[in-house]
Amino acid sequence: MLKAQDVKEYAKAAGADLVGIAPMDRWEGAPKQCDARYIAPDAKSMIVMGFRIPRGTLRGIEEGTFYVSYASMGYAGINHVRMPMVCWDVTAMLEDAGYEAVPIPNNFPWTNTAAGGQAPDLTGVTRPEFSLPVSEDKPAPDVFIHMRLAAFMAGLGEIGWSKMFLSPVFGPRVRLGAIITDAELEPDPIYDGPQLCDRCMLCAEDCTGGAIPTDKSIKITVAGHELEWGDINYVDCSRYFCGAAEEFNPFMVNEKDREGFQQPVSQGQRYKVGPTYDYGRALEGARGCIRACMVHLEEQGKLQNKFEKPFRRRKPWRMTWPR
Repeated sequence: MLKAQDVKEYAKAAGADLVGIAPMDRWEGAPKQCDARYIAPDAKSMIVMGFRIPRGTLRGIEEGTFYVSYASMGYAGINHVRMPMVCWDVTAMLEDAGYEAVPIPNNFPWTNTAAGGQAPDLTGVTRPEFSLPVSEDKPAPDVFIHMRLAAFMAGLGEIGWSKMFLSPVFGPRVRLGAIITDAELEPDPIYDGPQLCDRCMLCAEDCTGGAIPTDKSIKITVAGHELEWGDINYVDCSRYFCGAAEEFNPFMVNEKDREGFQQPVSQGQRYKVGPTYDYGRALEGARGCIRACMVHLEEQGKLQNKFEKPFRRRKPWRMTWPR
């Protein structure tokens, strides 16, 4: 019989940094359009894997001199290369043991939810112009599982005010993937360690687009736990994380470029610097939701992944001269 520890050890050997397991009934209470049980109704377990974002990929953006590393190694490389490869390997391991497994990497933008692919929408509002349910008892394709809820259910950490998933090992420096399987594996308990997010609101303060409110929130109950995070403005987030804030973008944003941000999000994101940064739109470098949060958690000594030197060693830069 396949054991949970065998799966975890295999996943880590394949390249995952974190691995947790949840029973599928922990999805009880989640919105239908985000409920992974509709993907594989006979599944018994969900394996959730975390992949660290190397802290050094953020160094060049912190200094304002090198943006390629976060775009390629901290973003696209994880979502489009490392994570799918590990999902394939673990899925094959489960199949070889006689169990069906559905790999779910975090690199797909298609969803029927009202957020239109920017993020799973927890309001239950769907887009009939995108897809329709095949029967009344099912959600419309594609079900878009909320990876951060999945990681919470698997005991890997908590969801912070910024809606970023916070691991006690890496803080917000983690990307997530999942596999659901009909193998019944021993689950991990919900995270009950020291609280990571203390509602300091530095994520909101440092967000270049002001996309993280301090006074509006989303609440949801899953696995018997009420979770809450800021009611993120996804349109502003999608525009500012790729460089809409002139004072934090050294790539010569001008009035013509700025007009691009008023287009639909998918077109507006193409404004940037051409094919060199084709996937890596994150010119803002997650200034609030990752960097400010990470600095705060490291200063508090809350993270297990420790470094010889603090991340923030110089005063943060800002573009001030006429452009």
